[in-house]
Amino acid sequence: MTALPPPPMSLLAELTHRCPLQCPYCSNPLKLDPRGQELDTQEWLRVLDEAAEMGVLQVHFSGGEPMARPDLPDLVRHAAKKGLYSNLITSGVLITPESLHKLAEAGLDHIQLSFQDAQAETADRIAHMAGSHAKKLEAARLIAAEGLPLTLNFVIHRQNAERVPAMLDLAERLGARRVEIAHTQYYGWGLLNRDALLPDRAQLEATEKAVEQARTRLAGRMSIDFVTPDYYAEQPKPCMGGWGQRFINISPAGRVLPCHAAESIPGVVFPTVREASLADIWNTAPLFTMFRGTDWMPEPCKSCAFKEDDWGGCRCQALALAGRADATDPVCHRAPDHTVIERTITARPQTPPPFQYRRFGNA
Repeated sequence: MTALPPPPMSLLAELTHRCPLQCPYCSNPLKLDPRGQELDTQEWLRVLDEAAEMGVLQVHFSGGEPMARPDLPDLVRHAAKKGLYSNLITSGVLITPESLHKLAEAGLDHIQLSFQDAQAETADRIAHMAGSHAKKLEAARLIAAEGLPLTLNFVIHRQNAERVPAMLDLAERLGARRVEIAHTQYYGWGLLNRDALLPDRAQLEATEKAVEQARTRLAGRMSIDFVTPDYYAEQPKPCMGGWGQRFINISPAGRVLPCHAAESIPGVVFPTVREASLADIWNTAPLFTMFRGTDWMPEPCKSCAFKEDDWGGCRCQALALAGRADATDPVCHRAPDHTVIERTITARPQTPPPFQYRRFGNA
C-alpha cells in the first residue's frame, strides 16, 4: 500500500480573478475565471474546513484582487476559528479604513502589499491604472495604523530594476517588517511579456548588490527576501517546494492545482472541490501524483545529486521552454534544452516592446 504524502503546509485561495490592475507579469492564467463561476461563500467555508482537517497551517487569500470579494471578512473569521494563520495578498487599491478594520477584527494575521515601483509615474504605467501608487501608499499607512504586520512585494524586471534601492528605502519608510524583491517568473502573462520584462545580467547584478547592501544596513529591523530570475541561474529552484509536496492552490472556480500556473499543462484533468474532497485530491489525484517525488524524472535529473533539492525545477517553465512538462527544467545548465535559455537572452530586444495587458471583459 502506497503511503500517503504529508499534508500541504499552505493553501493559496485565489478568491477571484477580478482586479482593477492589469500587471503585465500577473500570475493569473491567460484565460480568467469569470465572476459567475467563482466559488460562493459556503463553498469556500467548506474548503477552509477541509484544509484545517488535513493539517494545513496557513491560508493565503489572493486573486486577482481578494478585496473585490465582500465576503472576505467572513472567510478570514472562519480561518481564524479553524486555527489557520491568514495572510492577505493584495494590491491595496480597494482598501479603506472600514474594510481594513473589519479584516483586523475578523482575525487577519498578516498583509502582503504589492508595489509596481517606487515612483508613481512608472508604477501607474506598469499597473495600467492611474493613481494606483498613491492608493497603495495610503493602504500601507492604514495597515500600519491598524497594527497589522506588513510585507511589501516588488516584482522586478528590466523597466524598474534600477530603482531597487529606492524600493528598499520605501519599504523602510512604510514600516514593513519584511520586503520581497522578486524578479519576474516567465510563464503566463510574464511569458507573454518576456521581451518587455527580462533584465540583462548587469541589471541582475545591480539588484543583487542593492539587496546585499540593504540587508547589512537593515539587519535586525527588516527581513529581505530576494528571488532571482531563473534564466540567469545554473540550477533551477524547487517549484513551490516540490510538485504536490508543500502547497495547494485553488482557483476562483474551484480547480485544485499544485501551483498557480499548472493550468498551462495540456491533456490533464484538473480536479475541483465541487467534485471531490481536498484530501482526496491532494493524496490521489493524477494531477498531484504525476510529478510528485522523483520517479517521473528523466536524465540528467534521475541521477543528479540535487534531485531532492530542486525536484527537477518548474514543470510549467519546462513546458514553456522545452515544450514538455516532463522535461528537465531548461534553467539547469545540464538540461538538454538549456540552449533555449541562452538563445532567449541573446534575442532579447534592446528596446522593450509595449506591454500586452489583459482585457477586463474576459473576467
